Amino acid sequence: MQIVPGIHRIGDEGLVNSYLVEESGEITIVDAGLAGLYRELPKELASLSRTLDDVRALVLTHGHGDHIGYAERLRTQRHIPVSVHEDDAALARGEVPNPAKGTGKTKLGPFGGFLWYSLLRGGLRTKHLAAVSTFGDGATLKVPGAPRVILTPGHTPGSAVLHFASKDALLVGDAFATYAVTTGERGPRVAPFTANASQAIESLARIEDIDVSILLPGHGDPFTGSPAEAEKLVRERR
Repeated sequence: MQIVPGIHRIGDEGLVNSYLVEESGEITIVDAGLAGLYRELPKELASLSRTLDDVRALVLTHGHGDHIGYAERLRTQRHIPVSVHEDDAALARGEVPNPAKGTGKTKLGPFGGFLWYSLLRGGLRTKHLAAVSTFGDGATLKVPGAPRVILTPGHTPGSAVLHFASKDALLVGDAFATYAVTTGERGPRVAPFTANASQAIESLARIEDIDVSILLPGHGDPFTGSPAEAEKLVRERR
């Protein structure tokens, strides 16, 4: 589905998001969601009048399994380069344990629904990346849309926000969520499965002064307030 001109989302439910960013007829995918979302990729590309042949890069906001979903399949079958912040490369390759600190507060209905959703979309079939390129904080990536990287550690050590200035958008990964898959609560908040919640909140100061019209999380619907407003709401809900 189209979010804004040039940015589409795979995963209409908004539980686990994978984004397509189009620039001059070429595509950057941001986050690969769950493995089963791969089957939705050709249809969503077609809605942009594009195909898999137009995909030039897959950029991960961090190395969690519900973001690397179909990345290894895209890398091996389509030879699409995959990249992640250098501090999450080992996580994306499955070489270190997941740093998440449990689920926190949960409600059976929403959390059970998320687990069922994930199961139906290949959550148990996720493959870690055999190889992944890396980038550092402040880099401007040479991929369609040329996003600038802003390191926002806390959710994971290498959690990063991508600023697509040409699209007036921040793709925030799990720097914060607008839907808590563990409780069903909505609005900007610390994402479930965050390794260091205090650090995650403090990291939001790195994006608070960026002037954009839309913030796109890995879980939940778009937030159309400012980054500073999102940070304020996250702090209040913490």
